Amino acid sequence: MTHNSSATALEAQALSPPRSGLGWGLLGVGAFSFTVPFTRAAVEDGGMSPLFVGSGRAVVAALLAAVALAVTRQRPPRGAQWGRLAVVAGGVVVGFPLLTSYALTTASAGHGAVVIALLPAATAVMAVLRGHERPPAPFWAMAAVGAVAAVVFASLQGGGFGGLHWSDLLLLGAVAAAGTGYAEGGILARELGAWQTISWALVLSVPLMAALTALSASSHPPAGSPAEWSAFAYLGVVSMFLGFFAWYRGLAIGPMARVGQVQLAQPVMSVCWAALLLREQITWPTVLGGVAVIACAGAAVRTRTGRAAGAG
Repeated sequence: MTHNSSATALEAQALSPPRSGLGWGLLGVGAFSFTVPFTRAAVEDGGMSPLFVGSGRAVVAALLAAVALAVTRQRPPRGAQWGRLAVVAGGVVVGFPLLTSYALTTASAGHGAVVIALLPAATAVMAVLRGHERPPAPFWAMAAVGAVAAVVFASLQGGGFGGLHWSDLLLLGAVAAAGTGYAEGGILARELGAWQTISWALVLSVPLMAALTALSASSHPPAGSPAEWSAFAYLGVVSMFLGFFAWYRGLAIGPMARVGQVQLAQPVMSVCWAALLLREQITWPTVLGGVAVIACAGAAVRTRTGRAAGAG
């Protein structure tokens, strides 16, 4: 694929119906839903330091990105686009992985799902500030209800907040970082292409992340079981690279505030994977909370869709 063929794809993408943005967004959320439990699995036993997991996964993804960009002969970004890519990289390549890796050394995967529960609200706010989107009041109301329901749901599984802990501060920082990176990346994907945006962001961040990986490996040589290394591989290949192909394409089709709400289903899936893979306990209140979260996400999407249909 050349840059010209990428531009053609972007034109076709711009003509895609709004529902296709939701479909791509859901595909990305499905890929991301394993991130919290797999990060917890990688750092739980101490064989891999959180610095190694957070930075090493970016190095793995950056190598794949560099190959993809070279093989398809993509034209490099221009001028101010590099600065905007730095915002994307700072949010989703550096900030979110490192902050969640450190937080999950003490927080359970269920409690860590609070991060994902708050991301839709953060993405919607950044979409308004950066993308100049103006969702109607009913959308904001349902988004707020959904965020509250998601936090309650994740808290039930994680045992509640029980007071503000340092890991909660890290998780809140991760939310802010990811929301900023998602919104800026969604806008930039309309210019560069979905997979090209995350690829260039990864390449831009590789000097820093490679240095952090080397520093971590020298002070704390990584070790782990095959399952832990498999979890790390997933984080690098899917969570940090392939998942963004679908996610940024969905955000580029947009509207970002609406597509971002499908993230409300992510804590439900994350806790289910934590129960299945990490044997964390799941209860009926958790199941009911998950149903409530999905219902709120659907209501928010229908509110935005209905308004768009009426306008047309």
